[in-house]
Amino acid sequence: MDLQAIRKDIDKIDKQITALFEERMKLTYEVAAYKIETGKKVYDKQREDEKLQTLSGLTDDVFNQQAIRELFSQIMSISRKIQYSLVKENASEMDNLVPLQGLPEGKKKVACFGDRGSYTEQAMEDFFGQNIEGINKRTFAEVIEALKTGEAEYGVLPIENSSTGGIGDIYDLLAKNNTYIIGEQEVKVDQALIGMPGTKIEEITKVYSHQQGILQCREFLEKYPNMQVEAYESTSGSVRKVKEEQNMLQAAIGSKRAAKFYGLEVLQENINQEKNNSTRFIIITNQKIYRKDGKKVSVCFELPHESGSLYNMLGHFIFNQLNLTKIESRPIENKKWEYRFFLEFEGNLADASVQNAIRGIKEEANAFYLFGNF
Repeated sequence: MDLQAIRKDIDKIDKQITALFEERMKLTYEVAAYKIETGKKVYDKQREDEKLQTLSGLTDDVFNQQAIRELFSQIMSISRKIQYSLVKENASEMDNLVPLQGLPEGKKKVACFGDRGSYTEQAMEDFFGQNIEGINKRTFAEVIEALKTGEAEYGVLPIENSSTGGIGDIYDLLAKNNTYIIGEQEVKVDQALIGMPGTKIEEITKVYSHQQGILQCREFLEKYPNMQVEAYESTSGSVRKVKEEQNMLQAAIGSKRAAKFYGLEVLQENINQEKNNSTRFIIITNQKIYRKDGKKVSVCFELPHESGSLYNMLGHFIFNQLNLTKIESRPIENKKWEYRFFLEFEGNLADASVQNAIRGIKEEANAFYLFGNF
């Protein structure tokens, strides 16, 4: 047989497969109708596992056994996605979040990370404007606690830097607390070396900054081996520390805004190696609300620790034509080598495609949390 003849045979078989696939999908609608009537869940893992075991056992070829499992896993996944679009679960895909056209009018109490002069404080003012009561907190956890106690209505935290990536501590805090993201703010970060007036750079022996600030300026710091670098609670807190200790041999990495607030001198500007260095901040609350005009959805889920589970879960975004813009993984406490996934994707909770994707993820994940629409 020549190649063209072989291809004709393949085309013939492919047409048969397509016809059988369409016939199978028609039955999917009947299955969905039954599940709507009986209230039965779409995902039946035991049934699917048994089915895959039976189908792969129909051949003695080891390669084909695995290939058949992969093929029918995809067919079953496609079938489930059709059913999710038809079956309306009793639980709301929006977790009873209330849509708001915009934030309520009036002065707002907002907690932000860092001392006065921090980049987070700048993000807070850029997002909310001046009609706020700003509450500065020295740790990420204290911002969350301010929401829990009612000291603040909203919180502002850094979540991602363009040069150093996601901030793991923030993701861990979000997973452990009932908080919702209602906005984001990007701030251009130009780190500066800050010290007491009259300080000479070559005489500095100690430099303080938040770990993120240190990472963003590592190339600058490598030029001065005599500088001992120590991570501190925040960039603005580091500037405050230099001010309080009045030591000419100490310096901090922080913002020019912080230097001005504490009356210190900017010894050198723009010391971060990435010239387009920016940090993305999230605006959070413990109120069950989301932005009605939101264009981005944030979710978190945990998966069964088995082959293909993440691949299958991501299929919900592909099937519903949703653009995934962010994925981050964090280890789950007390579960060795198991991870929790944080994702952001374009869309609005009112969109049928978003509701369908969330419905499928909720049913197939071990745990699911909707952070909001912003």
